[in-house]
Amino acid sequence: MVLSDAVWSVCAMWLALAIDRCLREPPVAVHPVAWMGRALSWCGQRVAPVRPSPRDLAAFARGTLAWCGGALVVVMVAWGVERVLRLLPVPMAVLGLGLVLKPMLAWRMLREEVVAVERALEASMDDGRERLSRLVSRDVATLAPSQVREAAIETLAENLNDSVVAPLFWFALLGLPGAALYRFANTADAMWGYPGMREGRYWQWAGKWAARADDVLSWVPARLTAGLLAVAGGLADPRRLLREAAKTPSPNGGWPMSAMALVLGTRLGKPGVYILNPDARAPLPQDTLRAVGLGTRVVVAVAVLLAPMTVVMAVARGGAG
Repeated sequence: MVLSDAVWSVCAMWLALAIDRCLREPPVAVHPVAWMGRALSWCGQRVAPVRPSPRDLAAFARGTLAWCGGALVVVMVAWGVERVLRLLPVPMAVLGLGLVLKPMLAWRMLREEVVAVERALEASMDDGRERLSRLVSRDVATLAPSQVREAAIETLAENLNDSVVAPLFWFALLGLPGAALYRFANTADAMWGYPGMREGRYWQWAGKWAARADDVLSWVPARLTAGLLAVAGGLADPRRLLREAAKTPSPNGGWPMSAMALVLGTRLGKPGVYILNPDARAPLPQDTLRAVGLGTRVVVAVAVLLAPMTVVMAVARGGAG
């Protein structure tokens, strides 16, 4: 029985990816990540102060407790859903788990949005900037066409980890609660993990735990994503990846972005912050499409690569239970 549970976990993972490929995102009203976002927004108004304060340990404590409370709720709900699904006949259990795992993944939406930036750039510079503004938080008003393309490809590479590889990694390790916990942590980092003011609130201390928690949970998956990109793109010298990844402020985001820059043979960067593969040429329109293709190969590879780990960990959890 334990082994069959492990096998249906693998089938559910592949089914979730198939659903992601064939269908669009669930409506916001029933999307669990959107629910997480609304809860974090509500909590954020209560944990982050409106004025900067040096070494605000009270804000840090509020942010930490709110994050831990939210994470506990998410994990318990996901655990309960998975336990109920395991009581169903195997075909229904696989279908149910695939359906609830799917919202934790967003590869189709990500690649469509990045391709849409490229299509908008073909129409006009302003259209390209406007479309990019839906994907990134940086100021896009003064970006040149090549910089718009760089930002789109960087977003694709970084979110290939955040939206696909990392959720699948934690699903393989801890089941549905693991995937849900990661999506909560990543959403909290996106909303709270700022070093200063955002939307009238000061997050330097209130969001510190959220930022560090996401760093920890993304550490292994980010390097796995970079390694798979390097293999998919035929990167000959892995040492270059280590050098480039160290240039970004993020301990994790630089890995998939650097790998993408190197395998494409292009420069990628954020003005005034970092430049990856600086001696290479600026990306061209075909590089965006190639980046999407490389990302798809990584998605397939990680599903195959994580299947044995999913089986082993599911057997271990079943035996422990």
